[in-house]
Amino acid sequence: MKKQILLALMCTVAMLGVAKDLKTLRVTTQPQMSCSNCENKIKKNIRFEKGIHQISTDLKGQVVTIEYDADKTDERKIMKAFGKIRYKAIKLEDGCTKATNEAGADCCDTKK
Repeated sequence: MKKQILLALMCTVAMLGVAKDLKTLRVTTQPQMSCSNCENKIKKNIRFEKGIHQISTDLKGQVVTIEYDADKTDERKIMKAFGKIRYKAIKLEDGCTKATNEAGADCCDTKK
């Protein structure tokens, strides 16, 4: 009986250690990505920052989506990492599906 309780307690502690606080950051870049080489440069370099779990790019929409562990890094550090590869990351507000709308205006500004 003691072994079962101990085993259950160890499993519970192990599961708590595995739980991560994953968050998503969506940014556009300046200068904007113009080709697949730009996408690859961002993916290859930002991926190795501490706490980054997944990174995807949308060349047409000019959006970089980053999933990260909030216990290991934060938005400020990720955005600073873009500077290392000579890009400026601009955070997209919730609800923005791409960096600019068809009229060329920032979609985040048109909601105000």
